[in-house]
Amino acid sequence: MTDTELSEPVIVAATEAEPKRTSPLTMLVGAVRGLGNLIIPLIAVGIGGGNTFGLTTAIVGLAMLTILAVIAFFTWLSWRRLTYTINPEDIRIESGILSREARSIPFERIQDVSLEQKLLARIFGLAEVKFETGAGGGEDGKLAFVTLDEGERLRELVKERREEEAASAIVSGANGEADTAPIEDAPGEPIFAMDEKRLFTFGLFEFSLVVFAVLLGAAQQFEFLLPFDVLDPDTWSDEVRSQGESLMTGWGIVGGTIAVLSTVASLILLGMTTGVIKTFLRDWGFRLDRTPKGFRRRRGMLTLTDVVLPVHRVQAAVVRTGIIRRRFGWHGLKFVSLAQDVSGSSSHDVAPFAKVDEIWPIAAEADIAPPDAALAWRIPNKWRWMWEAAFGTVIVAGVAAGMQIAGLPIWTLLILLLVPLTWAIDWFSWRRHRHATDDAQVYGRKGLFAPKLTIAPQVKLQSVEIKQSPVGRLLGYVDLHFGLAGGSLCLPGLVPDEAHAIREAVTASIVTVDFSALPR
Repeated sequence: MTDTELSEPVIVAATEAEPKRTSPLTMLVGAVRGLGNLIIPLIAVGIGGGNTFGLTTAIVGLAMLTILAVIAFFTWLSWRRLTYTINPEDIRIESGILSREARSIPFERIQDVSLEQKLLARIFGLAEVKFETGAGGGEDGKLAFVTLDEGERLRELVKERREEEAASAIVSGANGEADTAPIEDAPGEPIFAMDEKRLFTFGLFEFSLVVFAVLLGAAQQFEFLLPFDVLDPDTWSDEVRSQGESLMTGWGIVGGTIAVLSTVASLILLGMTTGVIKTFLRDWGFRLDRTPKGFRRRRGMLTLTDVVLPVHRVQAAVVRTGIIRRRFGWHGLKFVSLAQDVSGSSSHDVAPFAKVDEIWPIAAEADIAPPDAALAWRIPNKWRWMWEAAFGTVIVAGVAAGMQIAGLPIWTLLILLLVPLTWAIDWFSWRRHRHATDDAQVYGRKGLFAPKLTIAPQVKLQSVEIKQSPVGRLLGYVDLHFGLAGGSLCLPGLVPDEAHAIREAVTASIVTVDFSALPR
């Protein structure tokens, strides 16, 4: 590659260094959103006004329209005042009506560029572009909304600028020519996908009763339309008592038992149905591609997300499962990255519902290997968990004493039953904790009801820290914390000598890597 070829993109950038605005359809999206926020109040006003359109209803309706007009005006003004400029070295975003804010995001600092299309934006062919630098606190800049083509162009432009900087920094020979060329963008190869059958199975394990929270919130908003107070415990107690007496009178004990079992079955069915719906909405069309520039993940029915994760920015792998789904061989794989996911998490779902033989080939693409069968797993010091159980026992005993003083012996007995439960949970939790190291990676295992395995390449670790609390000094254990960009990894309850040995081994591996020479 010659110097002329490297300089061509800069010339193009100079002609583009003029402020641009987002799509004008952004104003329409804002207006529709504002109208959606007013629908429920308008319905409530109409119901409250009865069949006659009185003066009060007219005044309230006019006020609502005025508010909508104000929202539309400020949406237009906000759109006019939001501009973005593509400079040779950064992207500059200026926004604000009364208080102006200008943010410059250097290309070399951008870790990820993601595209998100919520339902309303998809209807108008728009996308929200998010730039992340991995500095924490969510995205460092976003453009809402641009056309989908413009969003794709911005993402490709960021990739090209980063490659140009990397290529210009690698120079060898007397003629000053770069010894590597930018990676050409090519269609990605699918390495994982989920069809409708797998989504349905996944949804069955995503049991959720969030629908009850939604119904409760709606009941609070429309309380004046209901014949009773849904938050009054006496009302529900009387209703349950009356229904129980009716069942016992009409059907006997067998009928009452059947009614209780039917209620429980209905709750389980409702929870599974909610889980299936939530899964279909979130992971519809899930596809993970391996491109020359990294991993590309697309998913979503109402909100479509398109995220590209460069391979060299993967810091660790997390394999998770559940106490039930593990029995069927289902697991999930996440990559810990410098940049945050569109959900705000530093972990990216790359195979949320997969078999083990599907997970490890994906992890191998990020140079992360599964634990060897001969790997020596170690159990931490049990006294760390026994101390937590003892401390919990003291708290439970205090609450039980308060209940006894208040004259509530039944509650005292029920609370004291938590003592053996606390000890059992901490004991099983200790038994589920494992840790191991080899020449290349650090492994940490934990989780009783949701087992989790974290694998971190030692060359990606930033620091190793040994922490010991006053109780740890008394009982002889320490916690080993690893500095992991974009995430965290801790090995708790280690014997001090073992912790120091692991720190020395990992530190020796870290110092052999020149982080300034790694891809940025």
